[in-house]
Amino acid sequence: MTTADRAYGQGHAESVVRSQHWRTVENSAAYLAPELRAGLTLLDIGCGPGTITVDLARRVAPGRVVGLDVTEEILGQARANAAEAGVRTVEFVLGDVNRLDAADGTFDVVHAHQVLLHLRDPVGALREMLRVTRPGGVVAARDTDYSGALWWPADPRLERWREVYRAVAYANGAEPDAGRRLLSWAHAAGATDVTPGASIWSHSTPAERAWWGGMWADRILGSRIAEQALEGGHATREELADISAAWREWAAHPDGFFAIPHGEILCRV
Repeated sequence: MTTADRAYGQGHAESVVRSQHWRTVENSAAYLAPELRAGLTLLDIGCGPGTITVDLARRVAPGRVVGLDVTEEILGQARANAAEAGVRTVEFVLGDVNRLDAADGTFDVVHAHQVLLHLRDPVGALREMLRVTRPGGVVAARDTDYSGALWWPADPRLERWREVYRAVAYANGAEPDAGRRLLSWAHAAGATDVTPGASIWSHSTPAERAWWGGMWADRILGSRIAEQALEGGHATREELADISAAWREWAAHPDGFFAIPHGEILCRV
């Protein structure tokens, strides 16, 4: 396991990758869409199963697109998804955002979705992203802010879910409330032309609740988060089982509502 892979507290359990398959430019990178045009070269850091990457590749075709992640297992899924979509302008490679294997000024666009909140050195990662971006290009990052998540009906077991998630993240040296800190991190990395913004995911229709609640009900029991919660003494098995049950009950509730904010930055080089 690489240093970067160890730093990724989510891991690549099926329940984690299930949520990543849902992501597209429209629901996860709409702030970047106006910057995209045919022929641009693009690096997608933390590409996961490649759904955002493939969508980005369609928008900049015939420009070259590279998706980067920390394990070959997830990159295999990304390659399969690109092949199924018929997108041939994208390649997927193993790499570490802290030490990008690219010369200065290689890409027109460097994008990272839900990456910086998992890193011990997000400022250093942004510095690397800026380094490999061409003058006139743009670095784009979007990250969750878990303290800002809200839901209804109220349930102390879901409050405990947030506490456990945050405790595991901090034990990994990561920042679960990265969304509110992106602008400060960009400035610390040396970016001087930064446009900040925010957007929200809402998972509140019956279908969305079934998907989101079911995903977290599984993830809190059978992923690296669960393993680290137990190993670090942040929760007991009984607590994790209670949290899982709470997610299933929330998903089935007709009044169930969930929303979570994300911070966004566009750094012009």
